[in-house]
This record gives sequence, C-alpha cells and structure tokens, in this order.
Amino acid sequence: MPPDKSTTKVMVTGSKGQLGTDLLLRLESLKNIETIGIDIHNADITNRTVVLELFDQVLPDIVIHGAAYTAVDKAESEPELAYKINAIGTRNIVEGCSRYNSHLVYVSTDYVFDGTSHVPYLEWDRPNPLSVYGKSKLAGELELRPGDTIARTSWVCGQFGSNMVKTVLGLKDGTNELKFVDDQHGCPTFTSDLAIKLIELGLNKVPGRFHVTNQNPTTWYDFVKEIMKVAGADESRVVPIKTVDLNPPRPAPRPMNSVLKNSALKMMGIELLPDWHDTLVEVIKKLS
Repeated sequence: MPPDKSTTKVMVTGSKGQLGTDLLLRLESLKNIETIGIDIHNADITNRTVVLELFDQVLPDIVIHGAAYTAVDKAESEPELAYKINAIGTRNIVEGCSRYNSHLVYVSTDYVFDGTSHVPYLEWDRPNPLSVYGKSKLAGELELRPGDTIARTSWVCGQFGSNMVKTVLGLKDGTNELKFVDDQHGCPTFTSDLAIKLIELGLNKVPGRFHVTNQNPTTWYDFVKEIMKVAGADESRVVPIKTVDLNPPRPAPRPMNSVLKNSALKMMGIELLPDWHDTLVEVIKKLS
C-alpha cells in the first residue's frame, strides 16, 4: 500500500532532550503529522550506516535536528567527540535528507560568535567561535545544503531537562549568596516557544539562516533575579560578579554578547517569539 500523502512525517533528533521533548509534545498535538523521535538510545547519529538505514525505514519529509554535544566546558577536553557528534553526525543526517529530499532544520547556537560586538548579531554577521563547542556547531552549519534551515538560538531553558531556571529553583530556599555574572548579555529562550517556531519553519520548508530567541536581552544576573522574584524567593540573595571572578573559572570561553537579533524572521513577516518574562511565569507555574 502506498504511503498516505496527506500525512507529513517529521523526524526529531535529540528527542529526549529538553528541546526534543517539547518538540514531540507539540508535534503530537498537530493533525496529519506522524512524529518519529530518535535519540542515542535508538540511533547513533555518528554512525553513517545506522543513520542511512533509519532514513530508509522512516522516509521523513522533515527532520528537526536538535541532537548535539552540548557540554560546553567538557568539549574543551573532548574536541574530537564534540566534532564527531556536531559535525559528522550532522553530515550523516544531511546525507539521509538528500537521499529522500527531506527538509532539514538544524538547531545552532549563539556560541558561533565571539561576543565582541557592541550590538546584537545579525544572521549575516561573520561567525568567529571561541570555544570547541561553538566551533563544532559552526562545523555542523557548514555541512548543510542551500535549501536547509539554520535556527540559531541562545540561553535555552524550559520545563524539561537541565537548565538555569531549574538550577535556580533548586537553590531558591537557601540563605547563602547566589553569585551570577552581570557582564554576559543574551536572550533567554524557552523550549516551549522555540519548538513552535522550529516546527513552523520546518513544515513551511523555509530555507535560510534565522536567529530565533525570546525577546528582550538581559544578563545572567538579572535573569536569575527575575527567576527568584517570580518564584517568590528572596532576590536580594543574588549578587553580581564579573566573568573574570568566577571561581573556579570556566574551561570554555563564553561570548560576552550573545544577543541575536531576529532580523530574518522579522523581515520575512514571521512572528517573533514572545518576551521571555511572559514564558518564565508559565514555566515556573508548571515546575512548582
């Protein structure tokens, strides 16, 4: 029996991660969508044979590629593994997509920039990653085809997985000072909002490079203060420090300016993600 052409098959890599979980939840609520989630438990994307056999079985129309090596500091001591997952893994996914004319949405990062700009980064600014993680994610971008979608995002957090919101909520009932840097700037991005936009870009097969973040830049210090405030905790416990004063220092250099201007979305008339303050309130309600 021939496949049902009224159904769109969407494959999500990294399906058990914080973004992948939200992607599956939202895809499964849509009509005429068949969702296939893959993660390291059922498919090693660094194995070309495994990936191509998977594509032969699934025949996806769209692939949202969220699987990645994301241990930013650990990557400094495991560069080959970071590149193997983020670059070679992506190469294998691209080859599978090419075989079956599947549209690919690749989730990338603010770490492809060095953070020295005094203004938000545009989609057309030249990348210059400082860390192994950033370099390996840029290597993944370079594996893509002209018609694919690159969605760069930043400071990802949400209801699932490990992230800053959950970390702070776990510390909110203590009495000690909470030290966070006030000289790194970026836009917190919630997976619930990001997932919706990635699905929209994928289903509409919109090609090109996009910056996709929640709106309103902030610092880690101000973000943590807001988390404490929304959670009803003592925000005066949050103390600002400089990146150079982190103890212990972080192995991977961070871009001091991670603000991504969502210019391509705006210019193409695609609705932007909401202000992160609004989604933060919703997420903390769910986590409480």
